[in-house]
Amino acid sequence: MSVTPCGFTRTPGKGFARLHWADGWRVDGEPPEASEPHSLRGLEIDWPGEPVPLDGLTGLAGAGIPLTAQDAPAWVPGDLAALLTDRDWLAQPADGTARSLADLRREEHSVRLRRLAHRPARVSVSIVMSTKRPGLVGAALAQMERQRGVEAEVLIGLHGVAFEQVRAAVEACSLPVRWVEAARSVPFGEVLNRAAALASGDYLAKWDDDDWYGPDHLSDLVMARSYAGADVVGTTAEFFYLEPLRATIRRTTFASGAAYPSEVWADHVAGGTILLQSAKFREIGGFPALPRAVDLEFLKAAQKIGARTYRTHGLGYVLRRGLTDEHTWQLPLAHFVRVATNQWRGFRPSLLMESA
Repeated sequence: MSVTPCGFTRTPGKGFARLHWADGWRVDGEPPEASEPHSLRGLEIDWPGEPVPLDGLTGLAGAGIPLTAQDAPAWVPGDLAALLTDRDWLAQPADGTARSLADLRREEHSVRLRRLAHRPARVSVSIVMSTKRPGLVGAALAQMERQRGVEAEVLIGLHGVAFEQVRAAVEACSLPVRWVEAARSVPFGEVLNRAAALASGDYLAKWDDDDWYGPDHLSDLVMARSYAGADVVGTTAEFFYLEPLRATIRRTTFASGAAYPSEVWADHVAGGTILLQSAKFREIGGFPALPRAVDLEFLKAAQKIGARTYRTHGLGYVLRRGLTDEHTWQLPLAHFVRVATNQWRGFRPSLLMESA
């Protein structure tokens, strides 16, 4: 079977099945692919009495199938055993609706299993960020420092901001940081390009100065690019913190009511999460030198040259929404309330954010 999470189902149509050994790993007596494992809430592992190959089991983990076990024998590697026997994600009752927290906890568990199964090689990533808000630079850099599994460098486009306004934040950062200064009249996309011209990493990642990113954000993108074979990857724009309302919402559908899935080929990803190889970025022609809609037009340009875009999970990313004129993506706060699948008071990201 495929060892990727492509086609992961947020709200499965079936319950649990039994994963057991019978001359190979079987799901209720059948090969795993015959059980349509993405349609299952999860697989409960029934361990054999003696050691057996774990390849089939780790393949299911790599596919994002939620696996669980009451215990694990000593011959199961410790990191895998710890994850399989961590059953906290089962504490929430499933009610079959998208609003169910059981589905969110299940997806978080799925992502942890994917990370364990795939473990991409450590790569170098050039993080590109443009900012007009010097007061946000310190917090943005702190989140970049938290990134695990990658070698990161930071490239900042100071958009109408003098370096002296951010010097303290930059000098306090443990990562290598380079910057360019540009007048406020320079289009946003051009500022990004000037910063990106300094990149030395194998990959280039776009970063928004006012959003929140979990510590595995970049490594999850690299992992998704690897297992999907994509040219461009990004996440869903799924979690939003509505600052004036002091509320967090999660959306899993478009405004039309159509499903907004992750782990799919798509023409749209969250603009603050775009990642691709630096060579492919140059082949596309960089960011369009526009004041707005830079991400959208960049993805269109990528599609025109035949680049394929993949949308992975958005559990490690939260977008900040303030007043409409503060953002290049301009939609009223009422829009986000209207499309919310879940809504909570205060800042309530996914557990994968590790309290970013």
